Amino acid sequence: MATDKITVRGAGIFGLSIAWELTRRGASVQVIDPHGPAAGASGGIVGALAPHVPENWNPKKQFQLESLLMAQGFWDAVQAAGGKDPGYARSGRIQPLADAAGVGLARARALSAQTLWGDAAQWEVRPAGTDWGLASATGLEIHDTLSARIHPRQACEALVAALHANGVAIQPDGPATPTTIHATGVAGLGALNDGHHRLVGAGIKGQAILLDHAAPDNPQLFVDTLHIIPHGDGTTAIGSTTEREYENATDTDVQLDAILKKARAAVPALQNANVIARWAGLRPRSRSRAPMLGAWPDRPGHFIANGGFKIGFGMAPKVAQTMADLILKNHDTIPQGFEVAASL
Repeated sequence: MATDKITVRGAGIFGLSIAWELTRRGASVQVIDPHGPAAGASGGIVGALAPHVPENWNPKKQFQLESLLMAQGFWDAVQAAGGKDPGYARSGRIQPLADAAGVGLARARALSAQTLWGDAAQWEVRPAGTDWGLASATGLEIHDTLSARIHPRQACEALVAALHANGVAIQPDGPATPTTIHATGVAGLGALNDGHHRLVGAGIKGQAILLDHAAPDNPQLFVDTLHIIPHGDGTTAIGSTTEREYENATDTDVQLDAILKKARAAVPALQNANVIARWAGLRPRSRSRAPMLGAWPDRPGHFIANGGFKIGFGMAPKVAQTMADLILKNHDTIPQGFEVAASL
């Protein structure tokens, strides 16, 4: 099948990553998106590549672990091909511990991480204040070395540049081909909903904010339910809301003001940082909350890659590998629960 042209519809993180992996393997690819690259949730600003907690292990968590461990090589190759920095760094994460129960749970998870993560990464309970000088009610914090950051917009630009360097442009339209991958995000979920008797997925609104605070060498924070991500370009992103009901998908409002106020209260270093940008958009969530990957039932030659929701960038390297294996080799390694048929 590698000799046939393959169409990827959708130039968000899933579509661009799959197109890059197919191109890297020698396939002839066209990428189609009438709105251009990263027009939806992939054009966001947060970029927290944070692992699931190391307990109650399942195929989804294993898939994400493998993807996070692939990320350095994946993004290094993208940058080398196109010359653009995706903003990736495996800089770790800190989570302050508020009470004795939280400390006990964190220590139990540290033992689980030794088994589940092995030597690939560490989850530890340590004295607080090592990097951000953050207060902790217990004097302790979780530090993990698996979490990473990425700048979503820069990452998509880096993928576009890598594809362009290999002769693949993002086009508003193009001819039909024998094989088509639909990585069309919220719009694609809406189309699937129209053809089925139950909800396949929906767009969940999120709002985030970008500050001019520079802490590029610090780990990210998860504090008071907020992700706080210091990017390599001297900015810090904070997010995000989770809104199932909303009036306008791209408007920011008082909910984002509340997030900023909470972040400044929790992290004194952010109190005087200026706001650079406010962002809002819809993230594609499948009914199962897991990505939807695989063949589109009853549509020969058509495949779906959708439902990244909050973990799309972290899942992208493994999603790209999995879809390329399926399409080019007919080798199906899609985890249980990720199959398209399970959500239809």
